[in-house]
Amino acid sequence: MDIMNMFGKMKEVQSRMKDAQETLSTVTETGESGAGLVKVTVNGLKNVLKIEIDSELIKPDDREMLQDLIVAAINKAMANVEPKAREHLRQATEGLLPNIPGLNLDGLM
Repeated sequence: MDIMNMFGKMKEVQSRMKDAQETLSTVTETGESGAGLVKVTVNGLKNVLKIEIDSELIKPDDREMLQDLIVAAINKAMANVEPKAREHLRQATEGLLPNIPGLNLDGLM
């Protein structure tokens, strides 16, 4: 592979990566805590889209527990969306560059 071809491929990778990053908002994941009593949905941009709380949890006495469950659900959703976002970006740039040992594009996300 000549150097000019490689630069052309890099420009295409950058373009596809930009397009894929712009569509990360469509990649979603939901995390649950408290056996499904609290659910949080996030997108590939790591924005919280929705929080669902079972009505039996909404009691003044349980405020601290509810806060802990919300944090746990958000953390789970964020952890679960990370591999989906990486896969989304990988698919967007698949086949553009040869398998070069040591070339890691993870930092572009």
